[in-house]
Amino acid sequence: MLPLLRFLGDGAEHSLRDAEEALAEQFHLSPLERAELLPSGQQGVFKNRIGWARTYLKKACLIESPKRAVFKITERGKQTLNTNPVRIDVKYLERWPEFIEFRDISKQNNKTPQSEELTPAETTPEEAIELASQGLREQLAQTLLSRILGCSPTFFEQLVVELLVKMGYGGSRRDAGERIGQTGDGGIDGIIKEDRLGLDTIFIQAKRWQGSVGRPEIQKFVGALQGQRARKGVFITTSVYTAEAVDYASRIDTKVVLIDGKQLAGLMIDFDVGVSVSASYVVKRVDSDYFEETDF
Repeated sequence: MLPLLRFLGDGAEHSLRDAEEALAEQFHLSPLERAELLPSGQQGVFKNRIGWARTYLKKACLIESPKRAVFKITERGKQTLNTNPVRIDVKYLERWPEFIEFRDISKQNNKTPQSEELTPAETTPEEAIELASQGLREQLAQTLLSRILGCSPTFFEQLVVELLVKMGYGGSRRDAGERIGQTGDGGIDGIIKEDRLGLDTIFIQAKRWQGSVGRPEIQKFVGALQGQRARKGVFITTSVYTAEAVDYASRIDTKVVLIDGKQLAGLMIDFDVGVSVSASYVVKRVDSDYFEETDF
């Protein structure tokens, strides 16, 4: 907030874009840092933080918006800069009643324990929501893996085929996926069509392991694929792969995709396999175009 207020210290009107460019240069941000997105992928982290810094400063009456899409420093803002503050954060802004009123209203509208831990001084509201969502997702992923480890190998093989069908491979569950998973299967646990027409076939290996999967296991799977004259395979495990296994899979001619436990749980959540919606929340913002008056 302090760098933004200093940028506005010239007393001129500036757009959010002006502030973004100036502060990015001040902080020596690389193109990759400027392009970093919030976990939802809907907005840039840097742009989001500048936007909320503007909101907090405005609520404390340190800046104002004389017209749409621009803002400038107020007399209170100039006086604040004259005191040479080392830092401006939420605690600092609490010296003004206008900001306290804004803060109290925000707290009344969001009384969850998470919001108390992630204060605006540490993160923006969007970041707080997405961090909380990430935490819930990680807990759900861990629970999913625990449940999978408690199921039979047959169930896990069926789960894997169903997941791939949900991801768009082959069409319906009945005709697109087939579980083999029997003695003498040569390391193949399932077969699935790559598309609805069945122009190509993908072979599956599903391992409910708790230890890491090494290169020898991947080599066995590749050997099984070659025995089937297959060109594509997916190896899915509930654990992790060693660096040697990952390196081997990346260098062979046969296309083998490795999916570890973390990726598996994430895909199950994304494609609604073994999970259901508990609650949903919609974040809305003001539609500025709605308030534009048009002369006829």
